[in-house]
Amino acid sequence: MSINDELIWQQLNGQFCSFKAKVQTQNFCRNEMNVTGLCNKSACPLANSRYATIREIDGRCYLMVKTIERAHLPSRLWQKIRLPRNYAAALSKVTEELEHFPKYLQHRNKQRLTRIHQYLMRMRKLALRSRPTLTTVKKKVERREDRKEVKALAAAKLSKSIEAELLQRLKQGTYGDIYNFESTAWNEALDKEQQAQEESEDEDEEELREMIEYCEQSESEDEIEDVADRLSEPVVPVKKRKAPSSRARVAIEYDDEDSEAEAEPVAAMAF
Repeated sequence: MSINDELIWQQLNGQFCSFKAKVQTQNFCRNEMNVTGLCNKSACPLANSRYATIREIDGRCYLMVKTIERAHLPSRLWQKIRLPRNYAAALSKVTEELEHFPKYLQHRNKQRLTRIHQYLMRMRKLALRSRPTLTTVKKKVERREDRKEVKALAAAKLSKSIEAELLQRLKQGTYGDIYNFESTAWNEALDKEQQAQEESEDEDEEELREMIEYCEQSESEDEIEDVADRLSEPVVPVKKRKAPSSRARVAIEYDDEDSEAEAEPVAAMAF
């Protein structure tokens, strides 16, 4: 570490540093170039003129190298080296690029590369799983859509009723030859009505056929049962009875005219 690095660290450690996060146990560093995340002299990216770290950008690992030769160019202070996707090849690339750096930085960068590859593999595995997605529910939009749907249904019913009424009036000849209507809509309506009528007739015929078959089956079963009952009953001789006379007798009773108490004639019929 040079004299300038020592002065910078004294200022950052003894006074204010915007990247320092103080907790009860130790201090942490929020700088994205910090290789360990800890606030100490060897891991501070500002107080070391020779520094290196590993960063992950859009799923790819990059080696960020800082040298003292580029200290006068802040825009080119960090050299960005793209590492291979293969872990072994990336590890050998880091070893090659950090050959003349301190052993502490080499070890920490390799640890950081291993950890980044581990969480990238886990991210790829989780991306293949099917997980439920959370979406926001907008009640105001839902209520507006529900009102639009109700209005659309009402308009559809109204248009259907108007169409049915117009077709009924055309059938009755209300308009006569006053207007020239399109024949396509008229023919389509007639075809639909004829098709519905044929379907209803087919259904009635099917029901009638089923009823006839059921009646025939039930009558045949009743006849078989009656014949079986008659065969099982014993034969009883039947006595001849006299047929009643078909003539009717009429008897009329009446009193004499001279009788004081006049009585109404009574007619009795015997069969």
